[in-house]
Amino acid sequence: MSITKIFIVYYSLHGHVETMAREIQRGANEVQGAEATLWQVPETLSDKILQKMKAPSKPTDVPEIRPEQLLEADGFLFGFPSRFGVMAAQCKAFFDATHELWGRQALAGKPAGIFWSTGFHGGGQELTALTAVTQLAHHGMIFVPLGYTFGSGMFEMKEVKGGSPYGAGTYAADGSRQPTELELEQAFHQGKYVAEIAKKLKHQLPSA
Repeated sequence: MSITKIFIVYYSLHGHVETMAREIQRGANEVQGAEATLWQVPETLSDKILQKMKAPSKPTDVPEIRPEQLLEADGFLFGFPSRFGVMAAQCKAFFDATHELWGRQALAGKPAGIFWSTGFHGGGQELTALTAVTQLAHHGMIFVPLGYTFGSGMFEMKEVKGGSPYGAGTYAADGSRQPTELELEQAFHQGKYVAEIAKKLKHQLPSA
């Protein structure tokens, strides 16, 4: 049986989304026959601005992705921090650069999930996901929501937890808060869940 390739494509300024992405990769790689790879979208801010924002250096083990490389994947998980209820501009710039793929509908039918980080409760834990779905829809990709497949973890009320039926999420607060164990468990689950669906779609028998 051929390998099901899952691309986890993300942007992370202060490392919160990167932490989630690595846990999602672990979950996806738990699926037999799946191969999950991390990719960063290109940075659009200058080094000077990044220094003023006290952003850490980008990880050296995660390559930048080019739009045409998306063709190699069987499924996706896109991750980003929220900016006023929408994905960060770096991710939007990357999607804008996929216009040639859109023109050919080259990604149509491929499954994709999304995950994110917001500052606080009102920062877009659901709105960021809803506005991101438009990118998938125009490409004809199949949005794979998390639903309530995470079980009791979806109903946790004793601690602050990011995420929603649309996907896994975390809160960054002022930047000092890191993803919690429960948020990382949800991210792991999402990676495994999306990889399982991508595998089924790739290997399903063609209709008669």
